Amino acid sequence: MLSDRECEQLALEVVEYMNNEKFNEVNDLLKEKHPYNLSVIFQSLPEKYRAPFLEHLEDSMIASIMKKLSTMQQMEALGKIGPEKANKILTLLDGDILAHLLKVYPDAHLKRYLSGLGTEQSAFIQKKLGYPDGTAGRLMSNQYIALQESLNVEEAILKARELAFYSESLHYIYLLNENKQLTGIIAYRDLVIAAQDEKLKDIMNRQMICVSALTKRAELARLLQRYDLSALPVLDEESRLIGVIKFEDIVKVLIHEASEDYGKFSTASKEIDFQTKPLTATLRRLPWLVALLFIGLVSGSIIAKFEGTLEQVVALAFFMPLIAGMTGNTGTQSLAVVVRGLAEQEVGLKKAAKLLLREAWAGVLIGIICGLSIAVIAYIWQGNIYLGIVVGGSLLLTLIIGTLAGTIIPLLLYKFGIDPAVASGPLITTINDIFSLFIFPLLLSFWIN
Repeated sequence: MLSDRECEQLALEVVEYMNNEKFNEVNDLLKEKHPYNLSVIFQSLPEKYRAPFLEHLEDSMIASIMKKLSTMQQMEALGKIGPEKANKILTLLDGDILAHLLKVYPDAHLKRYLSGLGTEQSAFIQKKLGYPDGTAGRLMSNQYIALQESLNVEEAILKARELAFYSESLHYIYLLNENKQLTGIIAYRDLVIAAQDEKLKDIMNRQMICVSALTKRAELARLLQRYDLSALPVLDEESRLIGVIKFEDIVKVLIHEASEDYGKFSTASKEIDFQTKPLTATLRRLPWLVALLFIGLVSGSIIAKFEGTLEQVVALAFFMPLIAGMTGNTGTQSLAVVVRGLAEQEVGLKKAAKLLLREAWAGVLIGIICGLSIAVIAYIWQGNIYLGIVVGGSLLLTLIIGTLAGTIIPLLLYKFGIDPAVASGPLITTINDIFSLFIFPLLLSFWIN
């Protein structure tokens, strides 16, 4: 493996070879390099060199590069080499990458590409493309070994050897009845050590964790965590095996779930990475920020409403940012707890009520401790016991409200089938700012009056 700095140095050598039209030397230089290193080298090239680089690079190395690029980068790379060579490259990619990429592939080129595939592979890819994003149907692979349960061990071993070339893993063999319904699985190790004349249906494991093609990505992640699975068979409505989700695909699911939730949590698009251009990153992040900007104007109107109170007690301004910040912090903490819990398990009405009660008590205890602390500080700092009571009481109430808001909002979104991660930190913080900036001056106004 090469470091990114070494890859950048190789990119400079590639540029030098290309300036001298030594394209064979480029291929020799990059042979046997890891796909990740090839992708780094490609992305380190100046833009004007990328098209000729791909044009003269061997197809197998282009396919290796494609595996490590994002979907948008893959489309850009395919656009640089033209449809004819692009179709050749696509035939070298596995089904998972293909299905994801072909979703955004131009229809005219897609039909031409699918017509060049074998009937079975073309049908499988079209079937994958028919399932919604984020479901098991989109993640499944057809590179597995399935045998008839009626075979004996000797016949199964011979058949598995024939099919091994087309399978990505030999960990498990899936067993079907005459209707192609999945009836059991057997580990290849157990198959090898079994008696040659035993029937597969007599030694197979009938206890299986299966999913439907429409199972959501989050549920796949939960199953992986609960049962330590290395593969998940995917079944249709009639319990027929239509694909398998491999271990590495499930790991990608976990990484994708974490990345996507973090992106939503911070209101940043999941399509933004280190290579994203400034204008593109701006356009993808701006809608949320503009929406929060207008919501934040409510805070300004609240402060304007209590302008007279602020003029009478200038010390109030010292504590407003603190109370607003603390309220936002506790709301974000509750939000993180709820979103993480919803990702790990199903939450019914009883469990939601229990969670809400726990967070309410946590908010009360946190509010009492922090409220008493700030009340003492306010009294010592300003020498006014009543101001200390108002500041402490305001912090107590806003922390309770902030904790409840951070719990209730994602639970409501979950109830209505909306991803609770969209109840992001900035949104919760903005809402809690409004509550805190309303409660604090209101209590102070009562005290003054």
